[in-house]
Amino acid sequence: MSELSQLLYCTTALSGCVGLLYTGALIVVALISVLAPTPERRKDARTTLGILIRRRPR
Repeated sequence: MSELSQLLYCTTALSGCVGLLYTGALIVVALISVLAPTPERRKDARTTLGILIRRRPR
């Protein structure tokens, strides 16, 4: 049973790390979509953000 609990722990830790990385990427892209200097870059960042959160464009 020790191996199973260790596997569960490692899986949970890995899932948490991936979730944090994904959240960090979303925050960075959201900031870029607001703070980018040119309208083209803001539009590209908003499109990327829509893809990352799986929203359809309006």
